[in-house]
Amino acid sequence: MVTSTERSSRMPRVNISKEHPDVYRHVAELSTAAGAAAAGAGLDPQLVELIRLRVSQLNGCAFCCRLHTRDALRAGESADRLAVLPAWWETQYFTDIEKSALGLAEEVTRLSVPARDDWDDGSLTAEQVSAVSWLAVVMSAWNRVAIRSGYRVAP
Repeated sequence: MVTSTERSSRMPRVNISKEHPDVYRHVAELSTAAGAAAAGAGLDPQLVELIRLRVSQLNGCAFCCRLHTRDALRAGESADRLAVLPAWWETQYFTDIEKSALGLAEEVTRLSVPARDDWDDGSLTAEQVSAVSWLAVVMSAWNRVAIRSGYRVAP
């Protein structure tokens, strides 16, 4: 019997965006729609990048972590807040809305982990809950595209 580890070590890296560009285009369209929903729900662009970065951290996608760290900095995010993002709940750097959004994004990303509600103080509207959820869903899809395709992360 071939184990999943043995099978994956023999499975070639294939850039799935090039093999199926139409599917890739639809993911890009979904990503654009999720970003527009976040803007329409009144989510700050810095928070959107924090969500994208945190989801990428949880999924272990180096390519997307680098990309969204740079995007967050361009959006005006501070290096201090980015440095503590992996432990956001332990800091006083984040607002109640940001904590709620980050907690929700983690919940959506880690479906196998029991939901925690200690981060939810009711700061998010239903529209914002939906927008954050879509951002996390789409970012997880991008992470999987980048990881499976072997996107390079070089200095």
